[in-house]
Amino acid sequence: MELAAKAIAEAKQEEADLYIEDTFKKAEDALQRARDLIAEKEYEEAKTAALEATRLAKHSRSMVELNKEKMREESEQMLEKVRVSIDELKILLAKALKKKAPVNRDDVQAFIDMWESEMISLKDNLDAQRIRHRFDKLFVIQKQINHQKNNLTILLEQKET
Repeated sequence: MELAAKAIAEAKQEEADLYIEDTFKKAEDALQRARDLIAEKEYEEAKTAALEATRLAKHSRSMVELNKEKMREESEQMLEKVRVSIDELKILLAKALKKKAPVNRDDVQAFIDMWESEMISLKDNLDAQRIRHRFDKLFVIQKQINHQKNNLTILLEQKET
């Protein structure tokens, strides 16, 4: 039981909970199951659950660097995709304004300015400890941009009809 708890703690220290979430969660669940089985005096089953927790924790720990690198590469791709999306949003905004669609230019521009500022910060923040944060932030920004693009597209379509 102690070995399983130690393996999980070591995996968490290496950020397996951030980069190998599913496997790490299964390890934690197996450890909890082992503890519950001990409380029920099911020692053989508890031992099996503790061994499973140890195995899963060690596996998740071994996969951290690989998944971290994969997430770093994906975030680089997302960074470029977000840049392109911001440019597309600027074009949609210009079209909407040109067609006199009912759009609040200042609000949309404020979002664009905010995202461009965040993009600079995210690009400068490439250290390994922040990969997950960067990945998650880029995902949220992309969703927000898509929402704004959809709104502008709808306004343009309404203006054309």
